[in-house]
Amino acid sequence: MKPLVHKKAKRTHNGPVARVRIHVTKGDTVQVMSGDDKGTQGRVLRVYPKTGRVTVDGVNIVKRHRKATQTTEGGIMQFPAPIHHSRVMLVDPKTGAPTRYRRQVDKDGTVERIAVKSGQSIPRNR
Repeated sequence: MKPLVHKKAKRTHNGPVARVRIHVTKGDTVQVMSGDDKGTQGRVLRVYPKTGRVTVDGVNIVKRHRKATQTTEGGIMQFPAPIHHSRVMLVDPKTGAPTRYRRQVDKDGTVERIAVKSGQSIPRNR
């Protein structure tokens, strides 16, 4: 009788993770367009280009029960969790409404974001 041999599954390596091109940057004011926090405006705290997610201040608040350590106090911590970048839209600086944007290259070569609805420039706040 042939002995039973357990073969390990072959591990495949897919290479480096493709980064997602995200339309918002850290410091932008955005409005949530879908989900539980629909209609909420907030500032982008962090961008995750590998996963295509953004963390918005005051949106998708989750609770974590943390155990006390020698340096930190324990208890229930609340913090914003990341959401997918397709759920947020930039806010027009003139009207305060969500808008799409266009890119405009100035004569000196700098790229500027222009709000489609009002034509107003959207500054980069980093």
